[in-house]
Amino acid sequence: MRVELVTTLKRQATKILADPHTSKKPVLITEHGKPSAYLVDVEDYEFMQQRMVILEDVARGEQAEYIALSNLEAAKKLTQKVFDKIIRRENHPERGKIPFELKI
Repeated sequence: MRVELVTTLKRQATKILADPHTSKKPVLITEHGKPSAYLVDVEDYEFMQQRMVILEDVARGEQAEYIALSNLEAAKKLTQKVFDKIIRRENHPERGKIPFELKI
């Protein structure tokens, strides 16, 4: 991951903004020596958001059921829920792209 000063970002914004897109690696922006923000590619950000939605849905479902599961049962259930989400998104492409790591 690349680290840049906020002053460098001000001077070389076009170059620094292009870097996350081409390298697929985030850029950490620091201000007064402390982390201030991350610059990430739009597709990577959208992928992270989709992943969070899936994980939040799974967590909500588990909380609602109040069921204690073994690790194996939990893994099977989680896998099935993720694949069910993927199938629903494939059937409704207007809801967004499926992250390539989750495609079957």
